[in-house]
Amino acid sequence: MEIVLATRNKKKVIEIQRILDGLDIRFLTLDDFPECPEVLEDALTFEGNALKKAIAIANCADKIAVSDDSGLEVYALNGAPGVMSARYSGPGADDCANNEKLLDEMKSVVSKSRGARFICIIAIAFPDGKTEIFQGTVEGNIVKKPVGTMGFGYDPLFCPNGFSKTFAEMNPDEKDAISHRRSALEKLRAYLNDLSFNYF
Repeated sequence: MEIVLATRNKKKVIEIQRILDGLDIRFLTLDDFPECPEVLEDALTFEGNALKKAIAIANCADKIAVSDDSGLEVYALNGAPGVMSARYSGPGADDCANNEKLLDEMKSVVSKSRGARFICIIAIAFPDGKTEIFQGTVEGNIVKKPVGTMGFGYDPLFCPNGFSKTFAEMNPDEKDAISHRRSALEKLRAYLNDLSFNYF
């Protein structure tokens, strides 16, 4: 089975491949399909963005496509940055700028009110139009300054419940064991295992 991972985020590709290791699947990336378009993530929900990307790439590549849309929802900020997580500090934003903006927005928020969750939506789309979505979440808190050098995105600011270190302080195995992406991908793994091979 061949599946196209509909992302150009190399760190995300590595994480997905690591978590889904062991499946009898050859993972391809958008680098294998330079003719495929950049998909504008302009939907109002994670589900909408994930489906839009997966469907577009499945149609372009004529192969099964898997897309991830994920982000951080901070309760004190009414769910922000939410679907704007990757672009929170503006067009062309990088992780450092997004983290700085989030900390600035939360500078007056006391420790007990810094709850947040990471959410991940995985969408799978087939060339015949069939789609499915899978969701994973992890609850935690936003620390007051970046801690750790591993991971990506808001990992240096997110301390999951029950732990005393951020995602960015965890090695890949530690993070994978509890992450939102792991939760969603395990549901995808079960779905792929249950698929009839007659489909292919």
